Amino acid sequence: MFGAADLAALWITLKLAAVTTLVLLVLGTPLAWWLSRSRWRGKVLIEALVALPLVLPPTVLGFYLLLAIGPEGPVGRWFDRGLAFSFTGLVMGSAVYSLPFVVQPLQSAFAAVGRRPLEVAATLGASPWDAFRSVAVPLARPGFLTATVLGFAHTLGEFGVVLMIGGNIPGRTQVVSIAIYEHVETLEYASAHQLSILLLLLSFITLLTVYLFNRRVAVVHP
Repeated sequence: MFGAADLAALWITLKLAAVTTLVLLVLGTPLAWWLSRSRWRGKVLIEALVALPLVLPPTVLGFYLLLAIGPEGPVGRWFDRGLAFSFTGLVMGSAVYSLPFVVQPLQSAFAAVGRRPLEVAATLGASPWDAFRSVAVPLARPGFLTATVLGFAHTLGEFGVVLMIGGNIPGRTQVVSIAIYEHVETLEYASAHQLSILLLLLSFITLLTVYLFNRRVAVVHP
């Protein structure tokens, strides 16, 4: 079925997607909340930076991330031998590349909450943190699910950024997308087909989860 190298690539891919999604939820939630609430005119610059990975070629993004986390880079110099070609480096690169897929759904969900529920909570004595935790987050739950699934699914299929900053080290930085490319290069089409089908099914199931949940929410709260 799958060789040891393919199973290792699958494990690294799933672990990378899970860790990256968790990091993005922790960092992206306050950013999305600020973007949805701020009236600062300059926030459009932040929104453009967040959305930049949507249009920037992955190799370009990966190249500059490689410079940043390499041994002589502004980030990499704080770590012994830098973070390039390591799992930590993959997480950092994946987080940057998948940032809009998490922040934008959260920002839209927070914006849909509006100010009125928070103002009511404030009149009842709730602090800003209590209002955010007990009012905004529950009302934005569909946005959290969408952000989680999209961030996870998008990370599953990464290729250009991961290849640039992680290379192709089996058992260390080789993910499924790179393993598929390697199988095709060596004319091992059967192995490439198996991994491709697996990745296709994983991506489809994760996206189907979002649509089913959003449909259920629409029925319950029309």
